[in-house]
Amino acid sequence: MFTLFKSKPVLKDLIPDNHVDIHSHLLPGIDDGAKTFEDSLRLTKALQNIGITQIITTPHIIQYIWENTHEQIIANKNNTVLELRKKGIDMPFQAAAEYLMDDQFIRLFQSDDLLTLKDNYVLVEMSYINAPIELYSILFDLQIAGYIPILAHPERYLFYHNNFNEYEKLKKAGCLFQLNLLAVVGYYGENIAKIAEQLLQKGMYDFVGSDIHHDNHIAAFELKVKLKDINPLKEVIANNQFFKF
Repeated sequence: MFTLFKSKPVLKDLIPDNHVDIHSHLLPGIDDGAKTFEDSLRLTKALQNIGITQIITTPHIIQYIWENTHEQIIANKNNTVLELRKKGIDMPFQAAAEYLMDDQFIRLFQSDDLLTLKDNYVLVEMSYINAPIELYSILFDLQIAGYIPILAHPERYLFYHNNFNEYEKLKKAGCLFQLNLLAVVGYYGENIAKIAEQLLQKGMYDFVGSDIHHDNHIAAFELKVKLKDINPLKEVIANNQFFKF
């Protein structure tokens, strides 16, 4: 007796034609993503080919490393959009930021408006080494200031892998979760893929992002999804329509 196994889908085939990507590093020369406009052009075309029709790109703001100002990000975005149009790419393209939750971030949201994905939704991240000592204080104060935090790639914070309750605490503290799509093809490793699957099965993700930096990330969209059940992933991908502009 033969058992028929359904083949796992390729990641790019799960991206709908009208998808809005809310996490990428496409602006040239501003962080660890695109280095030149030629990189930005190539990566943007590749995202279009995957099915993405709107982009909110999110350069890093990290004290002492990527100290981008809001003015620098917007000026870079405006120039990039003009250059893309010259090359025949006239897709909706906006810029927000991916903020590391550090001392500088606290000063920013207490004294200035943040670059948000939409309305008051702001993309935040933590160090991959450890969570901020005052993490829950930061999240509380951020929400008191009127913002809704979306935590980028929670599956990649290894210090939470053996203490799943911390993910539940973050959700209870008002943090939304954004899955890095490449996690589900094993790009960041098997352990991260497993945590992503657990978070998906528990319905803890709210949105997804490509987190595209370079060509290797684009190539990984050709890999097969490792999940046992892809339905939760499809549902979270569909949630990105919330950011349509």
